[in-house]
Amino acid sequence: MQKFLFLLLSMVLLGPLGIDLYLPAIPAIALGLQSSEAVIQSSISLFILVMGLGQLVAGPLVDKFGRRPIAIIGIVVYLAGAIIAATSVAPWMFLFSRVVQGLAVCCTSVVIFSGVRDRMSGNDAARAYGFLNGTLNIIPALAPLIGGLIAQYYGWRAPFWALAGYTVAVMLLVIFKLPETRPADTQTNSGLPFRQYARILSDSRFITFAAVNAGAMGMALTYVSLAPTVLMNVAGLTPLEFSIVFGANGFWIMAVSFIANRIIRKVGRPACLKTGGILMFAGCLGLVAGITLMPAAEQTATWLYMLPVASACAGLAFLMGPATSYALEPFSSEAGVASALVGSVQMAGGALLGFIAMALPLQPKLSVALVMLAGGCLAMLARRASKKSTGQLTRLEN
Repeated sequence: MQKFLFLLLSMVLLGPLGIDLYLPAIPAIALGLQSSEAVIQSSISLFILVMGLGQLVAGPLVDKFGRRPIAIIGIVVYLAGAIIAATSVAPWMFLFSRVVQGLAVCCTSVVIFSGVRDRMSGNDAARAYGFLNGTLNIIPALAPLIGGLIAQYYGWRAPFWALAGYTVAVMLLVIFKLPETRPADTQTNSGLPFRQYARILSDSRFITFAAVNAGAMGMALTYVSLAPTVLMNVAGLTPLEFSIVFGANGFWIMAVSFIANRIIRKVGRPACLKTGGILMFAGCLGLVAGITLMPAAEQTATWLYMLPVASACAGLAFLMGPATSYALEPFSSEAGVASALVGSVQMAGGALLGFIAMALPLQPKLSVALVMLAGGCLAMLARRASKKSTGQLTRLEN
């Protein structure tokens, strides 16, 4: 099973690599394509939007045609997007490459969540989802630094050629190693299953646990979006110092995720949901306390921001695995569609939550604190709902 999870992990990394690898090169890309930085920065939002909404289409395809074919198609499309980005000669061409890669990640993401649900459930599935989500945090920690170094020495197109090389390696692994895991009794549809979507979304259990992921994603997106303002413009960190602090938090989340996955089986998913909610609340209180209790001259200290953020990010590590497994557990015969909805709620809901927090006339730290508060409340609601879940599924044998 470990080999299967590491194979899925190789596909999981395609998503964050498609965003984080070129972040330091955005000014150079704008200059090279004779565009504004705002236009190139908008490609990140475009990627996330397509990635979230496209899963509604990818889900039925994964259930109808199988996990393996859609994974291969998605990786081929992703490779095409990387090549288009590397050879772009105009801003529209670069933006189009982000759309192409966003569509590709829709396919691989649904395959990943469906594959875990096909093979595992209960606490084992929670540990698997937590492992995949937690390991992702090494990408924001390392990718910007690696991408920046590549771009500095070889130009802004080089990171995309490096991404294309990684994609080829993943494609070979999937072609030769990824098994088909779709259950024989999987429900399929000839078109977009709007009634099926509506039925799943009307399930109070599903939406309660999927909303936890949206809250966690909203916290992460808001933190990442506002971190440069808080740490560089306000706290005065240099770009290198910012990369070190930002990367250290990524490794922290990965370490906490490893710990959370180890103890899920011992303490159970409800306890993890409660722990995650408490850590979110602690992060919120820490940010508010730093603003209200500390002297103005000391409020710019890096630790006053990063310690509460570290607490909330630890909460994220405890929440996403259990919440995902609870949300998907009743839908074993339609895991592709349900997985697509989980991904869409997570991405679209998180983006909406973050957008609202950042649009309010609040200082950045309070915006982050507000999303932490929302994430903690959603976690506690899910903890309460978990008491009504009867029975516990165990890992399915191959």
